[in-house]
Amino acid sequence: MQDDKQESTEAKGAEGPGASGAGEKALSNVRGAETTKPKGISAVAVLWTFGKCLSALLPVYLAGYYRVSTSLLVCGMMVYTGWKHAREAKEERLRSAIQLLDNEEEYTSMKSSKIRRDLPAWVNFPDVEKVEWLNKVLQQVWPFVGQYLEKLLMETIAPSIRASSAHLQTLSFTKVDMGDKAMKVVGIKAHTENDKGQVLLDLYISYVGNVEINVEVKRYFCKAGVKGIQLHGMMRVILEPLIGDVPIVGAVTMFFIRRPKLDINWTGLTNLLDIPGLNVMSDSMIMDAIASFLVLPNRLVVPLVPGLHVAQLRCPLPRGVVRIHLLEAQNLVAKDNYVKGVMAGLSDPYAILRMGPQTFTSKHIDNTDCPKWGEMYEVIVHEVPGQELEVEVYDKDTDKDDFLGRTKLDLGIVKKSIAVDDWFTLKDTPSGRVHFKLEWLALQSNTEQLEQVLKRNESITSKNSNPPSSAILVVYLDKAEALPMKKGNKEPNPMVQISVQEKTRDSKICYTTVNPEWEEAFTFFIQDPRAKDINVQVKDADRVQTLGNLTIPLSRVLETSHLSLDQWFQLENAGSASRIYINAVLRVNMLLDEEVHKVKETAVDVKKDKVEESPSPAVTQPPHTSPDLTFASEGVLRIHLLEAQNLVAKDNLMGGMVKGKSDPYVKIHIGDIAFKSHVIKENLNPTWNEMYEVVLSGRSDQDIKFEAFDKDIDSDDFLGRCVLNDVIRSQYTDQWFTLKDVKSGRVHLILEWVPTVSNPARLEQVLQLQTLQSYQNKAVPSAALLFVYIEAAHSLPFKKSGKEPKAGVDNVFVIIPQRFLYGVPMGSLVITIKELLAAPQLVLDQWFHLDGALPDSQILLRAELKVRTYIKLYGHTSWTLPCAAPAPGNGQVKLSLLYTSKEKKLVVIVHACRGLLSQSKDAVDSYVSLMLLPDKSKATKKKTAVKKRDLNPEYNERFEYDLPEDEARFRRLSVSVKNNSASFRSRDVIGQVSVKLHPHTVLSLLSP
Repeated sequence: MQDDKQESTEAKGAEGPGASGAGEKALSNVRGAETTKPKGISAVAVLWTFGKCLSALLPVYLAGYYRVSTSLLVCGMMVYTGWKHAREAKEERLRSAIQLLDNEEEYTSMKSSKIRRDLPAWVNFPDVEKVEWLNKVLQQVWPFVGQYLEKLLMETIAPSIRASSAHLQTLSFTKVDMGDKAMKVVGIKAHTENDKGQVLLDLYISYVGNVEINVEVKRYFCKAGVKGIQLHGMMRVILEPLIGDVPIVGAVTMFFIRRPKLDINWTGLTNLLDIPGLNVMSDSMIMDAIASFLVLPNRLVVPLVPGLHVAQLRCPLPRGVVRIHLLEAQNLVAKDNYVKGVMAGLSDPYAILRMGPQTFTSKHIDNTDCPKWGEMYEVIVHEVPGQELEVEVYDKDTDKDDFLGRTKLDLGIVKKSIAVDDWFTLKDTPSGRVHFKLEWLALQSNTEQLEQVLKRNESITSKNSNPPSSAILVVYLDKAEALPMKKGNKEPNPMVQISVQEKTRDSKICYTTVNPEWEEAFTFFIQDPRAKDINVQVKDADRVQTLGNLTIPLSRVLETSHLSLDQWFQLENAGSASRIYINAVLRVNMLLDEEVHKVKETAVDVKKDKVEESPSPAVTQPPHTSPDLTFASEGVLRIHLLEAQNLVAKDNLMGGMVKGKSDPYVKIHIGDIAFKSHVIKENLNPTWNEMYEVVLSGRSDQDIKFEAFDKDIDSDDFLGRCVLNDVIRSQYTDQWFTLKDVKSGRVHLILEWVPTVSNPARLEQVLQLQTLQSYQNKAVPSAALLFVYIEAAHSLPFKKSGKEPKAGVDNVFVIIPQRFLYGVPMGSLVITIKELLAAPQLVLDQWFHLDGALPDSQILLRAELKVRTYIKLYGHTSWTLPCAAPAPGNGQVKLSLLYTSKEKKLVVIVHACRGLLSQSKDAVDSYVSLMLLPDKSKATKKKTAVKKRDLNPEYNERFEYDLPEDEARFRRLSVSVKNNSASFRSRDVIGQVSVKLHPHTVLSLLSP
């Protein structure tokens, strides 16, 4: 009866919302006036308010009483305000990150209106794979990782800290909790072009941890700690050497190519590190500490088999050396103004070059927009592919330098091309380009070309003081034995200083030992190795007492066959048994084809001469591409695997005496493309709710084959098949298909053909709608297709031999990338999706300049972005719209609405509710009631089954209404979530949502 009263109330409300709403509002105002009573004043509240005011005024009073300067008081208030602001901002970032980790779908829904989203790496780049299985493994083992780290901090790190200083002898870790938020790997990229003796992986990691570590120094009553850490970056993992015995991999090497992003939430005394100024300094110091272990050129090596040379794995020989000639720039933005902006000036530009930890700053050129630097730098390249040269140009000012643009250069292209001499356009600025000449110097293990390299270096001029190098020297510092004791017969804390060519490098300190093991490597640029020495000094940590020294002439290294000196060396001015193990490796920097530039320049000059001599006019290039009519005609076929029923039971228990069930899964084949669903354990009526997408031509007539199997340990049992055709022609199919070649079984499928249009206005709507869809296989629906058509290129660089190249480019299209990249030895091109979204009709069709090639090298291509569209056709088609309440209130309900114009039916699928509000300690017994309004007779009233004691119930029930198309435009679907266990006095309606029945459905909040 209570349900009927409620439904009639809803029907009346639909007929006359204006009158009833006004009457109820007036009645509620009267009741509010009757029930409102003046609140009493609490004495405790008054005293608390007085105490807070007194505490706030006390520092002001004390400052005046002791005649403290007002400026100090204001300065202290500013420092406190800055600290509080930085602290709150850091806590908000941590909360947002944890919220994203807990509910990624909700976060994506909230951010769907922003087109420029930070998508995971596996969405941005087609060669990066998603690894959800690895994240599940990490989540399972994370508690044990926490136990290991707790043991490491308590038993290893804490004693080392206590031994390092007398002031820290009472230090202890009072709490070590790594939390329940495991590190996530959002994508993995495997490199296949590397050496066969290693496996090279790039892991895009994201760690948002609710870690809590507390430290206490009882002697000084100090407490400090960390409560929350964020770490995001790309880690490279190298598995080498590969061996022919278990465990196949000899060692695991890990490092970051670029510095990761770090954010730490401090507690206790370390809260002071959040003060403005100190927070940047503290974070940079911590990042420096991490970089000293895990950022190139530093690596973390975990040996898996004994007998490996760990120092060479931790610091392998570099891949090569890149010589950078910063020549000039043109058309830089003018940033200097005079007379308060009345007169426009120029700029005082300078450039900053970064490659990993190596940073160079050029000289600034006064008052010009076309500076000529003419400077030369050399950088050591450790990893290719991966490392990039980052260039930023600034305008030198007395206060803050103005930004003039940036660009990035892939050093992998330099390695393939050997030499690159080109202009590079500056990004994030209206105009400007920089002229670079880059040379890849290979490392040779012989001295046959040393004289030639030295002569060539004499002809290289540079305006900066760095002369070109002819070789690099890598000194592997392994270990030492039987070092002398310190004064007072104490064990020393040995460290090593290695000096070559007026450059000195310090090793780490090994505490309280006469047999230290450093296992470090140091790299030096050598101008002329024939007249240089390696000076080694072993000292105590105070750098006062010398424990021994050694001098190794590089001429000894030049005399060896492979330019390597690997042996024990007797230390001078030390004990008779004191010795040190060093491996010195010398490599000559050789430009493999020194005539490469001359060949290119000669070829270009010959070509120009021929053009000048020829009286015939130059061949005009077509301004646009001319693809055929089938280009960009593809669409997306979306396959939604819902459920199955009455499958055959294949599992038998106790030798066949007891009939079991099945562990079904489905294989889907479309031509050469195959998909496989998850396995549902012991269920003859499984529910998958998985989605797959495949790109097909609109004229394709390929059949879709579905096969069901029972997962077994040995061979999987066959559960039936069905073959579908003419899917694209039917546009939309939602039905049960009977499985053939078996006794029983059917599968429920939805197949939708999604065409695409060049309409940028639809992209926002598509992004909002697709965020409301969720699938068990975590599939992300595509929002658009990117098509690329490459037609021609001209003025490509010649081959090293002077002959014309045979160029080739792969033509590909991918679903929703953020950028696409072509990297070929003759040049490269990067086009961002931001540029494509700003183009008319989402099309870029023109000639593009190639980076890393000749100045005139161009490529003609067409990049076209097509947004998917929802089908709304009348007659033989249908339109689909998923719905969900997007904001938390009393809860959320998830629906799917389908109107079939052919059958004139409205189909409502009630999927689930979540976050329902319970008015008692126990969970509610909920069900969902549906009714089409207006409806006086309640003939359209339908309801789901009751789900007992569940705040997140799942219904997955389907309801159909016979509804003419013209009438559907004026009807509303009233959805009420009710509590079946409500008492007589309490309300049974948990919340309601109203849905208008047209394609642009209005979503309402689930509110009472």
